[in-house]
Amino acid sequence: MITITDVHKIFNKGKANQVNAVNGISLEIKNGEFLVIVGSNGSGKTTMLNLIAGSVLPDKGTISIDNADVTKLPDYKRGQWIARVFQNPLSGTAPDLSILDNFRLASLRTKTKGLSVGVNDVFKKQVQEKVASLGMGLQDKIDQPMGTLSGGQRQALTLLMSVMDSCKVLLLDEPTAALDPRSADVVMRTADTLIRDFNLTAVFITHNLKDAFNYGTRIIQMGEGGIINDLSGTERASLKQNDLFDWFA
Repeated sequence: MITITDVHKIFNKGKANQVNAVNGISLEIKNGEFLVIVGSNGSGKTTMLNLIAGSVLPDKGTISIDNADVTKLPDYKRGQWIARVFQNPLSGTAPDLSILDNFRLASLRTKTKGLSVGVNDVFKKQVQEKVASLGMGLQDKIDQPMGTLSGGQRQALTLLMSVMDSCKVLLLDEPTAALDPRSADVVMRTADTLIRDFNLTAVFITHNLKDAFNYGTRIIQMGEGGIINDLSGTERASLKQNDLFDWFA
């Protein structure tokens, strides 16, 4: 599904503060795979996610999604494949618009927008049913402005909105880092359900080793711009939580 071949990314090249963020990584992420990427600060994991998203372009190497070469495509041209949930709950939504209007815009993410968002009773009912699945009691508040909600509520709704339009790849950019434990749990359980139900290919970067252990079908540890550990299948299934902690000992 996602093929990364000999990708390099250097920031501030030739300067005293040069950073070799990604050093010749080659990686294949299969269709429907839920990949978790962990690593210390400066390991390259965020740059790796940005390279897949297209918000950063590689200096060398190629990236393809669904057999299409996207190496030189910026993020807005990768929308037909990719949806992204950011670390900041304020990102990815329109705060002054209602929950309902945000969902309608999300459903038109890869389509041409007209002068009206085109909300009708059928769509309103669909949104209420989806929102009710979160168990946050927001299904009767869909006319409320998105900006009045808590960070956890916005993050959970953003996840639901990510699958309102065509999406094959879900990028999770530390989506629980700014949330309280209860909201973080709702967000991660929602993400896991959506990934399974829609057979999404997902990439999740996190500093939370508990989440890294509990979620995903494959786990990668990055360090100094490279891959240190890569476990999937039976190796991933047999990984113990203490083993994961030992990676950072």
